[in-house]
Amino acid sequence: MKLAEALQERADLNRNIEQLKVRLRNNAIIQENEPSAEDPAELLRELDSSLDRLEELMSRINHTNCTVRVGDKTITDLIAERDTLSIRLYAYRELAAAASETGRRARMTEIKLISTVNVKEIQKRIDSMSKEYRLIDNAIQAANWSTELL
Repeated sequence: MKLAEALQERADLNRNIEQLKVRLRNNAIIQENEPSAEDPAELLRELDSSLDRLEELMSRINHTNCTVRVGDKTITDLIAERDTLSIRLYAYRELAAAASETGRRARMTEIKLISTVNVKEIQKRIDSMSKEYRLIDNAIQAANWSTELL
């Protein structure tokens, strides 16, 4: 099984587990002398089975990510780099958006707001980080589809 397939299965399992939790909650209490729509014991067995599979997949995915190298970095290193870059990009975009809102004055007598940062330079940095993010993400995706799950 490829790493990407394991990641897809993990996502499916997470969705299924959430649905099972809702179904269990919906069948936890019933009106006296009325049957439940679903058997809670069967739902619990299905939940336990899904969680066991999820645990196995998570362990194997993490082991694979920590072991497989893409260039001089592990997949885990690349994921950490991509995730922190995503947070950095969000902060820079928020800064650029806030710094661009300087010209809103109804009258010339109102206080003039000026930017404390160079929006053009911030935007250049955003563009550069966006490209770096795409390259890292592409490397991760390529590794996911070419790597066998350990």
